[in-house]
Amino acid sequence: MTPEKMRDYLAKHAPELEAVELADAHTTDYISREWKVLPAQVAKTLMLRVGDNAMIVVTCGDSRLDNRKVKDALGGKGRMISGPEASELTGHPVGGITPLCLATPLPVFFDVRLKRFAEVVTAAGSTHAAIRIPLVRFAELVGAKWIDVCQDQ
Repeated sequence: MTPEKMRDYLAKHAPELEAVELADAHTTDYISREWKVLPAQVAKTLMLRVGDNAMIVVTCGDSRLDNRKVKDALGGKGRMISGPEASELTGHPVGGITPLCLATPLPVFFDVRLKRFAEVVTAAGSTHAAIRIPLVRFAELVGAKWIDVCQDQ
């Protein structure tokens, strides 16, 4: 995905948001340090396949999936989708995947642990871009369903 496509998407669907170009790659550590947010506030976008169905699961940046919870919430064992396939499905490079501006419509699920934050940071379709976004607005834009799929900390 090009930065122009994300800007066009935001202009049309969320003009109040801005994709910020970054000097370094979008990593949890970098965003947390530079933007002064908790690592958990850096939304981690995971691509899973359950049975034949591809889907996106967004979690806190410091969370880990709980396989039992994934099976219960999504109806089967979740397997991570390979980087090349994830990029093809989303239109975003690995490291820049976000549920915004997808190449292929996919179901999107947000882990309930994100609800402790009013605002999160997500990748912006590039390894060197990010978006600071109110969580409620983020969920609304991507049609997210709330599920409990991460380990208790």
